[in-house]
Order: sequence, then structure tokens, then C-alpha cells
Amino acid sequence: MTSRGFTTIENEWIILKDGTRLAARIWMPDGAEKDPVPAVFEFLPYRKRDGTSLRDESTYPVFAAAGIAGVRVDIRGSGESGGVIDGEYTECELANACELIAWIAAQPWSNGSIGMMGISWGGFNSLQVAALRPPALKAVISIASTVDRYNDDIHYKNGCHLSAQLSWAATMLGYQSRPPDPALVGERWKEMWLERLAGEPFFMEEWLAHQRRDDFWRHGSISEDFSSVQIPTLVIAGWADGYRNTPLMAVEGLGKKAKALIGPWVHKYPHFAWPKPRTDFHGEAIAWWNRWLRGEDNGIDSLPQARAYILDAIRPAPRRDSDPGFWVAKDVWSMPQMQCFYVEQFGKLTEGMPIPHAPEHPVYLRSPLDTGTASGEYFTLKPDAEMAVDQRLDDAGSLVFDTMPLAGDYDYLGRPVLTLALRSRAAGGNLCARLVDVHPDGTATRVAFGVVNLTHRDGNADPKPLMPGERVSIRLVLDACGYRFRKGHRIRLSLSTAYWPMILPPPDDEGIEVDIAALGLGLPMLGEHQRIDIKEPANPDPLPKYIEHAGAATKRQVVRDLSANRTNYHIHEDTGLAEHPETGLSTRQLREEVWSISPDNPLSMTGTSTWTCDMRRPGWFVRTVATARIACTRTDWVISAVVTAFEDDVQVFEKVFAEKRIARDLM
Repeated sequence: MTSRGFTTIENEWIILKDGTRLAARIWMPDGAEKDPVPAVFEFLPYRKRDGTSLRDESTYPVFAAAGIAGVRVDIRGSGESGGVIDGEYTECELANACELIAWIAAQPWSNGSIGMMGISWGGFNSLQVAALRPPALKAVISIASTVDRYNDDIHYKNGCHLSAQLSWAATMLGYQSRPPDPALVGERWKEMWLERLAGEPFFMEEWLAHQRRDDFWRHGSISEDFSSVQIPTLVIAGWADGYRNTPLMAVEGLGKKAKALIGPWVHKYPHFAWPKPRTDFHGEAIAWWNRWLRGEDNGIDSLPQARAYILDAIRPAPRRDSDPGFWVAKDVWSMPQMQCFYVEQFGKLTEGMPIPHAPEHPVYLRSPLDTGTASGEYFTLKPDAEMAVDQRLDDAGSLVFDTMPLAGDYDYLGRPVLTLALRSRAAGGNLCARLVDVHPDGTATRVAFGVVNLTHRDGNADPKPLMPGERVSIRLVLDACGYRFRKGHRIRLSLSTAYWPMILPPPDDEGIEVDIAALGLGLPMLGEHQRIDIKEPANPDPLPKYIEHAGAATKRQVVRDLSANRTNYHIHEDTGLAEHPETGLSTRQLREEVWSISPDNPLSMTGTSTWTCDMRRPGWFVRTVATARIACTRTDWVISAVVTAFEDDVQVFEKVFAEKRIARDLM
């Protein structure tokens, strides 16, 4: 399609039926009033004016030049939109999205066909809105999202309590505490700011009220009824991200309506993500929209159902700008054939099936509670120590089983499955399994991992305590991977009862006895496939340049205080101060987070996450500081938070979410 001019509408007010005024930024192709165009809609709480402007400006102008309008709307209570946010993916949010889609379709410049797109929050609600079937919504592109809000998001994972839950609750307190831009809303900015400061919730209070997979988490999980989504859906993720399972789960559930694409990336759009190689996201997205929003017969619908990048014997590093590997495609995705391994003797992993009715061979496992400091973040934004590092640090506190050096290359794509039997010495506990590539020099790369709260062994909706000493069977499905183990490398299975700070410890730490005679590991073989090339973006640096006033900084440290018998995990993330060259608005966010634990006391665990957010122009400065904390007793989670706001260094607001005790529900 010939490139055309476009106009950027910095702010368009859209009035909802309930009177709430939402703010939109629109990229409008020239001539749309005479020749109506399709539109792509994105609906987020992350602030179009500053929070997502960088990535928006890398994509929507390209869409507009191809004759596709971009409509980026701030959720109520964020950015310049009025009202107060009421939670994640709430009925109100999804109803607002459907109303906005109808508004877009009714505009004189619209051809009536709407696509919905987004990464993370926007990828989540794209799928959820698709399940509601608003008539004008014709296609979706969902990146780094989930089909199962309980098991594949930042709250819980197979019944285990993710530390990311506190991190994200603090993040949202910080994000939502920022004011609208006075340049757009005028003198009402402070009134709107104080309203949202007074009304914003501490999300973690609600999340911790639902520690099992109940209706709260079923809401918005399209895995509850994949048939509810009837429109074409392109689902994208990266192996380095926490949302790596979604593309394959989507094609398994949605069938021919879905296409999966998985690269080596962190939690970013694939045209500027790390590690490389990247993909020509713009070109593929435009073809997708033209096919489903314009009816253009361009062949995009005949893409293979699953495309994936197979990581080739990668090595951990302080920064991974590029990962070796190769692209493969499967025209039709099906559940892979498993290559099976068992424990032939202590410490040795051998290809084959466990021996039926073999005598029980119990091995006691009780990992130090600070096992897991090499795990990285649940979802990653940079290709540095946010990603898993050398696993030898964590293997020291784990039960490990290695194959002999491999006689050839072994290629896998899909989700590994571990089966084992164990006896617990307490009523609960956690188990972590890691699939590791051991290089000839001993370097250990995490390929996949899975965790289970043992009280959730039979499902997440109705957990049941363990009977100490009773033998139970566990089936643990690890996260998806695409990986080549090289000849001469070893495949390692690592088991631990702790994976901190990613996963918070249970109240008891008595350990388990693993029957290694019954242990089986199934690895998903790549099987029949095509080797393909995927086009990389023409522009290797697609993000616009802002004015840098102070540089970014990042630091992660593990401090083991041997005298105090305590391990601290420190995170320092500073975005630096950057000014948008057209709006003159400068912003900065600083995250300071500390997790602490004694390796032999699960009740010693604490976490504190603080976000400081600055906004400034000449003669105007505001700052908000949001801090969230968690600790625990044997029976309760103990949480609290505080948000403080400053205007020109003068405190104008403080809200304290007083300490609250929430009963631990077998967690």
C-alpha cells in the first residue's frame, strides 16, 4: 500500500455513557473523512502522554502511513482520563472498551472495522474484550499476555505466591498516583490528581483475598471458554518473558483462529525487543490488519499456526543483546511427542521410562530458603540480570540429576512434564523444577522451570493439606521452551523446595522425601517442522529520541550477611530523567526494592517496594512516592502501603493503607 500522510491528534475527549471523560491520542491517515479507514485500538492505564509515548510513536505513525488509524486511550483514572481506576480487567474496564470500540466504529472516518492490540495489560484486555464479541471488533494482536489469569500472571503460579505480586501492586500505586498533564486538562489537573490519589486502591488487598483459582481469576481468563473468541488472533511472546506459555496455549485452545509467534525476547514489542533477532512487527501487523479489517487477500491468513525461535545452547551473561538460534514453523500445532528420562541411579538422568513397581528410593530434600537468587524477574524488561543467570548458584541448594554428555543435538519445543512421588514432613510446601543446559565448562543455563504449591497438587480451585508422611503423586507441567541442547552438553533436572525471591516461602520448612525411583521427565521433541527465515525490521533503532537530562541506572545485588544469617536481594531501577521534545514534559521513575530472608526461617521473609515518580516542566514539578510492604506470620500475610504526593517539594497529600492481616489460604 502506498504511504500516505497523517495527522496526530494529541488529545481527543471521548465521553462515556456514564459521563466519564476518557482521553485518546489518535493518529489519523489523511483523507479518512472521504475514504474511511480501519482503526487499531489500544486501552491501557499506562499514560499515553508519557508512559507509553515512546513505543506508541514507534508504531502508530507507521500504521497511519499505511492507512490505518491508531486510537490509544487511557483507562479511567490514568493519564488525562477522568475518574478512578477500580482494578485489573474489571467489568467496568471491559464494558468501557466495548463502548469505545462502538464509538470508533461510528466515526465518519472509520470503515467500521476495528482491531485491538496491546502488550501486557493491553494484550490481556484485547483477548478479554474479544471474548465479549463487540460487533465491530474483527481481529486482535495480543503480545505478552495470558489466557489464564491465575497461573500465568504476576500474582500466583500453580498455587505459589509470586513476589511480583507485591512489586506490581507498588508499581500500580506509583503509576496511578501521577497527575494528568495540565497542558491538556487545564486548571482541573490538581482536582483530578487529588481525586485519583484519594480513590486509587491498593490492588494487593484484593488479590490476596483470592489465593485460590476462584471466580475472581476465572473472570477474564479466556481458557475458561476458548470458544468465546471467534475472531482471528495473533498471539506473540518471548522466551525470556514470564508470559511464554500463552502463544501455544492460545493455538491449542483457539485452533485455526489463532497464530502463535515466540521469539527470544523480554517483555517488549518484537521490533525493538532484546535479545535479538527481532521481527518486522510493523510489516506483519499491517498485513494482519489489512487482511481482517480491509478484506485484503494478502496471504497472512496462511501463516503457519506456530512459529518459534529455537534457542541454541545459549549462555547466561550480564547482558544478552543477541541469542544464537534458528526459526522453525509448524503448519499445524499439535501436542508434541515426549522424550522420556528417568533416574537410573542417584544423580544420573537416563533416557527411558521409570521401572514399574521399582522399590522406593527416598531422598530427603530441604533447600536453603534463599535458593533462587539466580532466577531473575518473573517478567523481564531488559536483557540483563532481570533474566535468569548461571544456575550453579541455585543448583547448590537443589537435588540435581544429569544425563551423560549428549551424543548429538537434542531439539525441543513445548512444555516439559515432570512426574514424581514424594512424602512431605509438613501439611504444605513448595516444589520447583528447573530444566538446565549444562555446558562442557559447567556453565548452567535455565531452559525452563515450573513450580507447584503441593497443596494444589490436584488443582488450584480446591487445595488440600498434605498428610505428613503420606505418599502423593505430583504431575508438574513446566513453562514452555524452544531449545537445542548441543552435543557434549548435559541435560540437568534440578529440584528445590525454595525459589526465592521469585516465590514466597510457605509457613513450614520441613522438607520432602522424593522417591527418585518413580521420577519421570518428559521433554517435548521438536518433531516435524520447517526451518524458516523471519524478516527483521528495516529500522534497527525504531524508538524516537527524547532529550536526556539524567541517565538511567540499574543494579541488582544479593547480599549474604553471614553474621546475621540473612540474605537480602536489592533492586535499583532508575529510568533517568527524559523530556519529550514536543510536549516539554520530563518524567522519571525510580524503583527501589528489597527482599530479605533468613535461610532457615520462612517466617523471616519481608519485602518492600518503593516507586518514586517525577513529572516536571519549567515552573511546575510534582512527585509521588508509593511504598508497599509484605511480611508474614504462620497464619497471615501482613501487608501495608503508603502514597505521598508533593507539588514543588511541598507535601500536598498522604494516604496510608494501614497494616492489614490476610489469612494464608494453604499458601
